[in-house]
Amino acid sequence: MMGRKVSVARAALFSAMLVALSTSLPARAATLTVGPGKMYAKPCAAVAAASDGDAIEIDAAGIYDGDVCAIAKNRLTLRGVNGRPKIDAAGRNYGGKGIWVISGSDTTVENIEFSGAAVPDKNGAGIRQEGSNLTVRSCFFHDNENGILTGGGTTTEVIVEYSEFSANGNGDGFSHNMYIGHEGRFTLRYSYSRAAKVGHLVKSRAAENYILYNRLSGEDGTASYELDLPNAGTSYVIGNLIEQSNTTQNATFVTYGVEGTTAENPGHTLFVVNNTFVNDRTAGGTFIAVGGAITTPVVIVNNIFFGAGTITAQTAAIQTTNFSQGDPKLVDRVGFDYRLAPGSPCIDAGSDPGMGAGFALLPLRHYVHPANAADRVAAFAIDIGAYEFGTSAGDAGVDGSGDAASGDAASNDVTPNDATTPITGGQSDADGCTCRVASFGATEGNGGHVSLLLAALLFAVRRRRAPRYLHVATPGVCASPNG
Repeated sequence: MMGRKVSVARAALFSAMLVALSTSLPARAATLTVGPGKMYAKPCAAVAAASDGDAIEIDAAGIYDGDVCAIAKNRLTLRGVNGRPKIDAAGRNYGGKGIWVISGSDTTVENIEFSGAAVPDKNGAGIRQEGSNLTVRSCFFHDNENGILTGGGTTTEVIVEYSEFSANGNGDGFSHNMYIGHEGRFTLRYSYSRAAKVGHLVKSRAAENYILYNRLSGEDGTASYELDLPNAGTSYVIGNLIEQSNTTQNATFVTYGVEGTTAENPGHTLFVVNNTFVNDRTAGGTFIAVGGAITTPVVIVNNIFFGAGTITAQTAAIQTTNFSQGDPKLVDRVGFDYRLAPGSPCIDAGSDPGMGAGFALLPLRHYVHPANAADRVAAFAIDIGAYEFGTSAGDAGVDGSGDAASGDAASNDVTPNDATTPITGGQSDADGCTCRVASFGATEGNGGHVSLLLAALLFAVRRRRAPRYLHVATPGVCASPNG
């Protein structure tokens, strides 16, 4: 009789554990559709109906002018389909801030065009990011006061890739194509930022900056700096095409620490490697301006500096195998084709840049226009500049074959030169997948509860000692190598 009571009690405990386990698992994400004949007519209506972790697919056939809103749900993916949908502010804004004001965490925005954001304080943004962690992929921001404006905090990561920015800025010098606040990390890669209105092409106050394989060009606009890192931070500028126009509002290309240092940005190291700088300002200028508070030598390796100007005024700067005297023999300077022509003195003239603060400085990719990238392959010694000699017009996108909307997803592009290590929490496995190790007492998200319940269930059913640690994948992050 006693044995039967124990069996009944164990069965009851088993059932209770199964119920608790099922209620602890996250709900399956839904896909909400937007557009003519879809579930919702406008994106903001879908946002209001969405739950954490959902995907919202926005059909390009719809008209979404004036559809502005706040986005407070977490882990949302908002994606344009069947072309690139356009959202013009049309004189409207949310909260005096912009088109989409995102306070939710871990948001992904893909393949959407934002324009017309303007607010009374002249700081309107296509995307105003106030939550933690934002990824923007294959989007187009134009004619806003700010393309993107962020203020998520020092544990936040912002990634912008395969995207285009053009003619953003109010014209007052305080609004820019993109303005990244005091985030923990900012990555800009495979993107095209051009012709800002008086403001900067890229401005970031982040603690870490990875500016990789982009085209930053003033062209026919009135942009000031091409890249402004006013509060320093550990920063990598690798493999970019950087052009200053003759109509620029400022003679400097890249600034670093010119507004002083801050507690949020303890790193004061800048690595400028294998970029091609072209100064079309006839009066000359400065390629890299370093603030007086920065005493760490800037590392400048394998760059082309073409046009009148001073490389840097920092006397301690470490300059290695750069080209700054004479003609580097670019294929078409006027047409922004900065590949090396036959007979260029930059061919096989570079040197191995090595490591910089634990990050591989050797360029593994090159920019493909517009807003894309391809692998960089050096046949012999590395060339100076952003391209290896022999890169075809198609491989550089200068024949019009590049396509920002078709950029390969970041999850398939994890290389030693990409900023992929999470800012907070977890361990990364060999596939770049971030996971947590949860002990019996863990309560961090659903992973901790599930591991606790599994452990108790194993103990109750098998009456063996359960493993002390369970390797629990962060929901929505890890996947098998085969998808």
